[in-house]
Amino acid sequence: MTESVPGSLPRAVLWDMDGTLVDTEPYWIDTEFEIAQRHGGTWSHAHALNLVGNDLLESGRYIREHMGIEPSAEQIVEELLDGVVARVEDSVPWRPGARAILEELSAAGTPCALVTMSYQRFVAPILAQLPPETFRVIVTGDIVEFGKPHPEPYLTAAAALGLKPGECLAVEDSNTGAKSAESAGCLVLVVENHVPVLAGERRVFADTLEGIDLGAIWADYHR
Repeated sequence: MTESVPGSLPRAVLWDMDGTLVDTEPYWIDTEFEIAQRHGGTWSHAHALNLVGNDLLESGRYIREHMGIEPSAEQIVEELLDGVVARVEDSVPWRPGARAILEELSAAGTPCALVTMSYQRFVAPILAQLPPETFRVIVTGDIVEFGKPHPEPYLTAAAALGLKPGECLAVEDSNTGAKSAESAGCLVLVVENHVPVLAGERRVFADTLEGIDLGAIWADYHR
C-alpha cells in the first residue's frame, strides 16, 4: 500500500448514504413525528435535524429523552426502521447525480464502500436497485462498536478494502459524518443537504454530485 501522490486519483471512494446518495432524511423525520404521535410525545423539526448523520442507537436515546416517551432506545430504533423501510420499499429518492457517478466509478474500476449508520435491513432495499458489487464493502451502524462521529466506521471501511484512510475520498453531507471521515484520515467531499457543514482542514465542498469530477477534486487538494 502506498500513500497517494499529487495528481493521482483516490484509491477508493467511501460513501455516506442518508442525505448523500439518497435523500431519505425526510423519511426519518416523518417517522419520528409518527412515533411522537403514537406514544404521546412532543417533537420538533429542530430536534430532527440534530439527529442527521447520527448513530441510530444514540438517536434512539435522544428521541426517548426529548420526546418524553416510554419505549426503550432499542424499541425506538426498531420503530424508526419499520417506518423508513416501508417508505424506501415504495420509493428510493436518489440524490441528483448519485447513480451516474456510481456507474462511472464502477466503469473506471475504482472501488467504493458504503459507510452508513443505518442498519442492514434499511440498506438492503436501496442496494437492490443497484448493480451487484457497486459497493465492495458495506459498513452499517449495526456492525460497528462506535458510530459516527467516531472514526471507526471509516477506518473499518478502508481496512476492509486493504487501504489507508489517506488513500480514500469520503463523501458526506453532515458534520457528524464529515468528522468521522476526517478523524479517520480521509479527505472529505461535503455536499450539503439538510444541514450546514462546518469547514475543516480535510474538507472540500461541492453544491451537487451532478457532473462532478472526483479525480479533479482529489488532484486539486493534493496539488
